[in-house]
Amino acid sequence: MKKIGHFIGGKHVEGTSGRFADVYNPATGEVQAQVALATRAEMRAAVENAAAAQPAWAAQNPQKRARVLMKFVDLLHRDMDKLAEALSREHGKTIPDAKGDVIRGLEVAEFCIGVPHLMKGEFTEGAGPGIDMYSMRQPLGVVAGITPFNFPAMIPMWKFCPAIAAGNAFILKPSERDPSVPMMLAELMLEAGLPAGILNVVNGDKDSVDAILDDETIQAVGFVGSTAIAQYVYSRGCAAGKRVQCFGGAKNHMIIMPDADMDQAVDALIGAGYGAAGERCMAISVAVPVGEDTANRLIEKLAPRVEALKIGPYTAGNDVDFGPLVTKDAYTRVKGLVDKGVEQGAKLVVDGRNFKMQGYENGYFIGGCLFDNVTKEMDIYKTEIFGPVLSVVRAKTYEEAIDLPMSHEYGNGAAIFTRDGDAARDFSTRINIGMVGINVPIPVPLAYHTFGGWKKSGFGDLNQHGPDAFKFYTRTKTVTSRWPSGIKNGAEFVIPTMR
Repeated sequence: MKKIGHFIGGKHVEGTSGRFADVYNPATGEVQAQVALATRAEMRAAVENAAAAQPAWAAQNPQKRARVLMKFVDLLHRDMDKLAEALSREHGKTIPDAKGDVIRGLEVAEFCIGVPHLMKGEFTEGAGPGIDMYSMRQPLGVVAGITPFNFPAMIPMWKFCPAIAAGNAFILKPSERDPSVPMMLAELMLEAGLPAGILNVVNGDKDSVDAILDDETIQAVGFVGSTAIAQYVYSRGCAAGKRVQCFGGAKNHMIIMPDADMDQAVDALIGAGYGAAGERCMAISVAVPVGEDTANRLIEKLAPRVEALKIGPYTAGNDVDFGPLVTKDAYTRVKGLVDKGVEQGAKLVVDGRNFKMQGYENGYFIGGCLFDNVTKEMDIYKTEIFGPVLSVVRAKTYEEAIDLPMSHEYGNGAAIFTRDGDAARDFSTRINIGMVGINVPIPVPLAYHTFGGWKKSGFGDLNQHGPDAFKFYTRTKTVTSRWPSGIKNGAEFVIPTMR
């Protein structure tokens, strides 16, 4: 049985706790590896290693730090197939989707190559008599990231690339469900020239999360996962005096106006609703057609497309639209929510609960499910399902439609499909959602913009990647300087002014 330990101080180390978590092949239900769950002492060893290495790394000029990321990007391209295969084997998503996972992280690494510009401060000459004033952005020291199972390549890179580029050392606690790719990324960073100890990967469970939150050396923590745990990490981390950013659950709506191109809207819903088996925080899980005619046309075109979805293991290659759910617990939860939707009166137009695949009967597969006539009171509307389940909520008017995402507790993403510029502009202006798509179903910003949800989808003042990441992982120091030739003799007892 393959054993996965930790990556500390530039080396693979075995776990010493004696505790392990099983890593499954989601397509077969078989245990394919065991990952060590760290003790607080192991976490502390990683932090001490990072703290010892960080000052020399921060002292490197930003161009040298950028060159490490340039090489890292090259290595990601070189090992793309290997990374995608390892990711798919543990997560279950298709190989093309796994490559997309890597590429969206790679793009953040590319953005961070611009760190010499992103770390620039400000300067004012002659702010007062003989006085110059300037600011510097400096790293925090040792920082950490706690990342989820659904993007085991992308989200770790969203966290550690800007943090390391800014001169910090990083502790990564990835999901124990699919730990291999984060370990591979750490190896590639070392190969790219990153000094040992700057990127450490410590596998673990809640004990490791609490060790991060309680450790006085760790100055900042980034988290992505469920809202309940995001709130826990945010409150405990802030109480410990840390800088914290946490991103939680989502219930992303897509409004389809009567004038929308229905074929485009259906294509968007199929990809955004069912890709990666719906295990995306930016998945569209609620379709809101405006008007009965729009709803009827949508269901007419959408139902056969859902029925025709191709489901199977990642080894089937490009012939598969999506694969299994990540664990048996995830399968049980999603199936239970679909059962609940039927019990509560929603119309299950396409029922994927009984999907079975020959040769993979023990895999965590569930077919695409499509509900119609869903209401706001139903559990399938209120809850983030995180599975291949799309709910259609019919709205009589645009105002009724826009109220749905605006009144929901989550505020990650929302989209509108329309040919009407006025409606699109009104939607993007009024909606209280962090990321908005106009005829774009999954409005994940590119690396040089910033990613973050509102309401119970995000906690903290700064978002992921883009310029916000460098603000989060640095602090500003402002210097006011005056040289002896410009100083008058005598003490001053009033507050200094520049008059």
